[in-house]
Amino acid sequence: MPDLTSKQRAHLRGLAHSLKPVAHIGKEGVTEAAVDALRQTFATHEVVKVRVLEAAPDDARTTAQALAQKIDGAAVVQTVGRNATLYRPDPDDPTIRLPTR
Repeated sequence: MPDLTSKQRAHLRGLAHSLKPVAHIGKEGVTEAAVDALRQTFATHEVVKVRVLEAAPDDARTTAQALAQKIDGAAVVQTVGRNATLYRPDPDDPTIRLPTR
């Protein structure tokens, strides 16, 4: 996925503001089970919040980057505290229209 512009990230942040974290990364860090669960979540959602627990081996920014690299087409929208927001457009029928560059 190409890098998101600041305008596109701002749009996605607004959409994600009211979302609750749907995935938690714990003391095991980024495992295949966590990546698989996130892939299943991206099957029905385009924007997902992930909570990185204090026991996790890496911080939220590093964890979000690792998740985005392991999931094809995913991009990090933002990290705030221990929460990270990820975006991946639906490959067949994207519902979120990003602002043009």
